Amino acid sequence: MKVLIADKFEKAGHDGLAALGCEISSQPDVTADALKDAIAAFAPSVLIVRSKKVQKAAIEAGAGAGLKGIIRAGAGYDNIDCAAAAAKNIAACNCPGTNSVAVAELTMGLLVCLDRRIPEQTAELKNGQWNKKTYAVARGLKGMTMILIGMGAIGREVTRRAQAFGIHVIGHSLNMTRDRARDLGIEHGGSTRAELLALLPRCDIVSLHVAANKESDHMCNAEFFAAMKPGAYFINTARGSVMSEAALRDAITTRKLRAGLDVFEDEPAEGACAWTTPTAALPGVVTAHHIGASTDQAQLAVAEEVIRIVKVFKETGRWENRVN
Repeated sequence: MKVLIADKFEKAGHDGLAALGCEISSQPDVTADALKDAIAAFAPSVLIVRSKKVQKAAIEAGAGAGLKGIIRAGAGYDNIDCAAAAAKNIAACNCPGTNSVAVAELTMGLLVCLDRRIPEQTAELKNGQWNKKTYAVARGLKGMTMILIGMGAIGREVTRRAQAFGIHVIGHSLNMTRDRARDLGIEHGGSTRAELLALLPRCDIVSLHVAANKESDHMCNAEFFAAMKPGAYFINTARGSVMSEAALRDAITTRKLRAGLDVFEDEPAEGACAWTTPTAALPGVVTAHHIGASTDQAQLAVAEEVIRIVKVFKETGRWENRVN
């Protein structure tokens, strides 16, 4: 069985697929636009991607070349045109839960950086400035109230870590019930937007852990940020599309919000390039490069799940974790 790997992928993943008897073509640097040509030339049964966009043209090329399934080596799958794949009877699969701990760790790291202003202190020391008088003031996280929007695997991992900091956690999600909140030891935050907006004024920390889809598109808009407590911390390690950066910038300026962002609305798809966003230049903003899932531990877990998905398909013809 031929497998095309169109992104950077763990060596353990390559080795595991080879052990299954797969013929592998590794093309991590192929662009999204050139992916259709790579698929047509190699004619794989399975395509593996991480952040690479799999557009309709690539899927149509795959249908003509015998492509059976696309595996997203991660949890989110908004970079795959799942509807186009379904129309060609090509499975789209993901690896849910494999990178939850890594994203939760980054979430807490961004939170600590916001509260203690660690990046600003580091920058000043690198520039030869000692400014203890300015930075010897912080709120402290113990006793703060944090609302987690999205209570899947990542939300649950953040819950455990936030509770260890002494933070009071509220859970809000489409399927949040009082019984589920009680089992997690958190406050029930409801499932509707009206309930969410009503809770925001009492939350010191707002952290996003929702999937990118039509329902979540720009859910954090001007109305959302206007409801937040002045000076609150806003953290997004989910997807850039769930927030309006323009509305966030306005709230940072007018309501003194602080923001920890691993994702952006129009972030580049490339691994390295020249790019700027006015959001990152604002005071009180801590940024990362969409690397929430990028730990060795997480990528090894993802590779193991990809191998399992391919193994099951090879042996049974069944696609595990199919999302379309």
